[in-house]
Amino acid sequence: MRSLRVAALTAAACALGAAGCSGGAVRPGEPRVIACPAAPGSQAPNLAAGLDGRLYLSWIEPAGEEHALRYSTWSDGGWSSPRTVATGGEWFVNWADVPSMAALEDGTLAAHWLVRSGDAPYAYDVVVSLSRDEGASWGAPLRPHRDGTATEHGFVSLVPSSDGVGILWLDGRKTADTPPGATALRYAVLLPEGELRDEAEVDDSVCDCCSTDAVRTGDGAILAAYRDRTAAEVRDISVSRLEGSTWSAPRTVSADNWEILACPVNGPAVAARDDHVAVAWFTAAQGSARVKLAFSRNGGRSFDSPLRVDLGSPLGRVDVLMLDDGSALVIWLEREAGEARILLRQVTPSRAFPPRVVASTSEARASGFPRAVRFGDEIVLAWTQAGDPPRIKTATLSL
Repeated sequence: MRSLRVAALTAAACALGAAGCSGGAVRPGEPRVIACPAAPGSQAPNLAAGLDGRLYLSWIEPAGEEHALRYSTWSDGGWSSPRTVATGGEWFVNWADVPSMAALEDGTLAAHWLVRSGDAPYAYDVVVSLSRDEGASWGAPLRPHRDGTATEHGFVSLVPSSDGVGILWLDGRKTADTPPGATALRYAVLLPEGELRDEAEVDDSVCDCCSTDAVRTGDGAILAAYRDRTAAEVRDISVSRLEGSTWSAPRTVSADNWEILACPVNGPAVAARDDHVAVAWFTAAQGSARVKLAFSRNGGRSFDSPLRVDLGSPLGRVDVLMLDDGSALVIWLEREAGEARILLRQVTPSRAFPPRVVASTSEARASGFPRAVRFGDEIVLAWTQAGDPPRIKTATLSL
């Protein structure tokens, strides 16, 4: 069935004069699996292209009775031997709320992970650690939030700011109030010296457990993308821009009007190249599951009408990146015949090219979120291959 759908999409694209049928657009090659140094039982992969010119793959794996946050760097078409950021026994390890890394121009590395703060199932804190010696040693973990409540703090996005690393996270401190308040989106900057500053509330009511994403646009602003939440329980995707020290009022990317009384655990992804921005997301508004993509040509201040990119049975769990020609690559999970496939699709502001299968995986939550990043002339992908035990897989596509 998938092959019939792909053939139909290919024919439709050629009938429309799509550049992919005539060689006029940047087109990714076929996926090539690359050996991954993550151990059996590894999960929660993340990728980061650092400002230091390196590519980082991070993950969690078992370390005896504890967990370890490890990472490798990309070099000469393969991964380096893994290094350890931290180990611990009281970590919050989750299929959707995963650690991450960032690298600044001066070589400072930042890494975050999650530590339990109480007995409640979702009482956990964000901790961030810095390394000033290329990962040889790591500083004492710092909490970007200082409320001290045993509530949820997670779904972090690390993004280099003008003077340090910006930390965006979902903050549940108000859920401890009487009566309980809403989860908020908050931000702070961690300076290379270890000082926290510029703490701010970006949005006072957001979806409780959908991942966030953030990028820097061509004018130096930070653009945050997340699933918002209204008093009527509409949970569509919003963005906010940090210009200087001020966050803009949240702006809805597309009025899907998805009214849902629980968190779908399916956040958006955002990518930018200069002032061209792409946001991808999952919605099931009006009972119809879809993966959508919307472009902005002004740094996220406004967005064009979205395009639908899925094949009819999406699970979501999206990622997105921008190419030199202004098109975007969208990655997501699509359900088919009792399993899931990781699909990649190139999309321009006016059309979507035929999708490509990256790998087959499970539709279970254990398969997590696939990740992709542009690094030079390659697209590097990482995902969790569900199993007993699970294990991280990686692949590349040449441009």
